[in-house]
Amino acid sequence: MSIALLAMSHSPLLEHAELPADVSVELEAAFDTARSFVHDFDPDVIVNFAPDHYNGFFYTLMPAFCIGYAAESIGDYGSQAGRLNVPEDFARDIAEHVIGDEIDLAVSLEMQVDHGAVQPIELLYKDIAAKPVVPVFINSVAPPFTPVKRIRLLGESIGRYLSTVDKKVLLIASGGLSHDPPVPKLATATVEQRKALLGKGGPISAEARDARQQRVIDAARDFAAGTATIQDLAPEWDRELMSILASGDLTPLDSWSPDEMTKIAGNSSHEVRTWIAGYAALSAAGGYEVAYSYYRPIRELIAGFGLTTVVQR
Repeated sequence: MSIALLAMSHSPLLEHAELPADVSVELEAAFDTARSFVHDFDPDVIVNFAPDHYNGFFYTLMPAFCIGYAAESIGDYGSQAGRLNVPEDFARDIAEHVIGDEIDLAVSLEMQVDHGAVQPIELLYKDIAAKPVVPVFINSVAPPFTPVKRIRLLGESIGRYLSTVDKKVLLIASGGLSHDPPVPKLATATVEQRKALLGKGGPISAEARDARQQRVIDAARDFAAGTATIQDLAPEWDRELMSILASGDLTPLDSWSPDEMTKIAGNSSHEVRTWIAGYAALSAAGGYEVAYSYYRPIRELIAGFGLTTVVQR
């Protein structure tokens, strides 16, 4: 058994924003470091903790957690569409172990995933089917949210199982950090937005998806120019989170309330739940140390953008 972790922000704007030259150089250097780390590790399988942005999971039925036994990428924001290479038996074994640990978990025999799940895999391998991958959805967009402690317990359960298997496992945690993109909220949604959040009428049309994506692209341009009305980034909060995660003791995060997270770091800051799950999994498999850490608030991406590579002690 050998386990490693790549935790990184994702942004649908990576291919749509005009970044300052120094930021672009920095980001590419961080991505190159991640690629080298992952290719040197050469995993047998990936366990991918990721959110969804009302593309695969809707308010018709919104689980806190779900493991996919099969999955397909919808290809939003120009991300790669198509089937993921999901090892069904391995995914089932993880799910049954987690349920046996008394963690309430849903499963999907046909999971739909979006850029939040596949962007890191594309950056690493250029092909989302290049490696076997078990997708683990963590609700990070649709309130109400499960307490943060439950995220830690989920990660620890998965880590305990992975520590028993004779495989090299790469954990990917995709999401966050502080950010508040213009995602509709159920409490203030229009009639049409409410239908979309419920998943009524079937999959979103190409035209509707393009319009939604353009709103985010426009908001990012305005945010970088200082004219957007969305909530600002929270670098101090981001750095505190990364410091706690690096410490090896995640229990201080148990007291972080969803309402406070939203107030300080934005409605989509809950995507850091994927990071918490990934770090918790590695902690339960025997402890860890951060090998590389990058952070920069990037307004053009509407993101406090972080990336860490983490190894077992």
